[in-house]
Amino acid sequence: MGVKGNAIFAQSGGPTAVINSSICGAIQEARKHEEITAMYGSINGILGVLGENMIDLNRESRRNIELLRQTPSSALGSSRHKLKEEDYDRILDVLTAHNIRYFFIAGGNDSMDTADKVFRMAREKHYELYVMGLPKTVDNDLPLTDHCPGYGSVARWLAVSVRDAGLDTEAIYTSDTIKIVETMGRNTGWITAATALARQEEDDAPHIILLPEVPFNRENFLSAVERVYRKRGYALITCCEGLKEEGGGYLTASQRSLDTDTFGHKQLGGVGELLCGMIAEGLKIKARADKPGTIQRVSSVLASPVDAEEAYISGAQAVRHAVEGKSGCMVTLEREAGEKYVCRTGIVSLAEVANKEKKVPREFINEEGNGVSRKFLEYVTPLIGGPLPEYTRLERHFVGKRLA
Repeated sequence: MGVKGNAIFAQSGGPTAVINSSICGAIQEARKHEEITAMYGSINGILGVLGENMIDLNRESRRNIELLRQTPSSALGSSRHKLKEEDYDRILDVLTAHNIRYFFIAGGNDSMDTADKVFRMAREKHYELYVMGLPKTVDNDLPLTDHCPGYGSVARWLAVSVRDAGLDTEAIYTSDTIKIVETMGRNTGWITAATALARQEEDDAPHIILLPEVPFNRENFLSAVERVYRKRGYALITCCEGLKEEGGGYLTASQRSLDTDTFGHKQLGGVGELLCGMIAEGLKIKARADKPGTIQRVSSVLASPVDAEEAYISGAQAVRHAVEGKSGCMVTLEREAGEKYVCRTGIVSLAEVANKEKKVPREFINEEGNGVSRKFLEYVTPLIGGPLPEYTRLERHFVGKRLA
């Protein structure tokens, strides 16, 4: 049996459609273990610990907790706070005052860094604390896990949205014949790559997919756009907000200090409009940019059932590992080889994932660098939880002309 004490749960970083499902799984599993005597929710991530701003989860109704499985965003609130040296003593004081022995945090790269720092601090101070990370990031860029909870849902949302945008662009005919959809993604193109799922037929949108893993080249881009446009009379392009220049810098990034978070991440956005300008200048064709924004990461309307279930399982498994005595670890998702999709959980040291990124591998990108490969489609398809809505095209049997 593990040590008896209280548990605290936190959510950090960008909310998603399924991060609450992870917390639900963790809370419901914690109720099964007598080692965990009380459960607290840290409001707004680690800031809730620092400010001793916590809620008693034992007093929440079982119905409320169960509904977390289908509720998007972060029910406990979130934050992006980089721990400072002076924070550690305060964290230890709060943990000690509330006899917190189990620390669970759901988040991405920076959140796993926070978890790792809390784990190391407790170990150095000889405070018995079991720390577990629950993987969460729509960016799908945590290393050593096949994929991340949150990704399957944003992939499904964008696949449907881009399919709809493609039909809109195809239909308009006389105006806005080139559309650019700018997706989220700081340094990796996993989200943008998933828009390839929009295609029902080979010639369907998106026709060009631009990822930060492939340095942007203006001439190659305009050549590809012109080729698609001349063939079809329209084009839909998806691009990542973190698109990179050949020198490695972002094509667009805010220079204002207010737009940089505590981890040094600059606010991105505007690359779609930039590409529209290039097309207008280089090809003399009007283009229009659409940017879904944060709605793509958090919308529950098209949440993947596979994603939600794996998020729940990840949370539950984190508690099991902690009660067994494991600490300083993150739960991982491990795909088994075979034709049928089967995914199990694993475990990895927080130090191996904190502040590290997994980029889209070259084998998942097409030869031209402006699309994805069959291997990527095989990878991502099971994660979105089933087929997309079935659309049709009219057969268009034209009536013969009677006038000259």
